[in-house]
Amino acid sequence: MSLVEKILNELAKSVISYKGSRVNLLGIPQFRTNSKNSLKSTITRLRRKGLIENGDKGWYLTPAGKNYMKKKANSLLQFEHHFSKDAPKNLIVMFDIPETRKAEREWFRWHLKKFNYKMIQKSVWVGPSPLLKEFMDYISKIGLKNAVKTFKLAKPYK
Repeated sequence: MSLVEKILNELAKSVISYKGSRVNLLGIPQFRTNSKNSLKSTITRLRRKGLIENGDKGWYLTPAGKNYMKKKANSLLQFEHHFSKDAPKNLIVMFDIPETRKAEREWFRWHLKKFNYKMIQKSVWVGPSPLLKEFMDYISKIGLKNAVKTFKLAKPYK
């Protein structure tokens, strides 16, 4: 989870602070793994984008921030694989997802790895077939159908 998501998730929860710092229900300070400068610059950027504001009771999510969180939660679903490690690799998946959709491209690669696909080149992968119908339907739903091509192999890839 990125720092942006961590901050927005914490602000979406009820406001609990101790001596000006956000703490969880047990009083343990949040964001200990991130540097103070990183936290400050991320908060500044989120404020400039209109996702968060500082009010009487501290920082809070704006309606735009709540909308952003809702979109994030619904955006890239997770799919479970049903392929064994030794399943025959008889499907080539080629894709050309533009840089402007980097999150979707990384999500797609992550799922190919999860489905036991092997990378031949950055955008050419080979693995077991068929890909889940729900996965392919979701790819269509998020507008990547034209960026992804699949080819069934006559003999399994070794």
